Amino acid sequence: MSEADITKYATMLAKNPNNELARFSLGKTLYDDGKFSQAVESFRICIEGKPDWMVPMILLGRCHVALGDKASARNYFEKARQLAIEQHHDGPLEEVNSLLATL
Repeated sequence: MSEADITKYATMLAKNPNNELARFSLGKTLYDDGKFSQAVESFRICIEGKPDWMVPMILLGRCHVALGDKASARNYFEKARQLAIEQHHDGPLEEVNSLLATL
């Protein structure tokens, strides 16, 4: 990912702040670029709008691990774990259980 992608998604959001996919894509691009603090904000907005959106919840946890905030990471991973159970997503459930085991 690149600065061009970040600019693209930020521009999309400037035009339509309610574009959930652009917001998620911006967060994911920032995450992939190692800009974890900035990614946290995008993912936080994603789950404020859709509290049952599991993927940004997992990525929020991963961001907090990278930022050294294990307590926040655990909180997001536990929420993601519950969503994975409720939504019957076995793969993400295994991923989150593995992530929780490392904290």
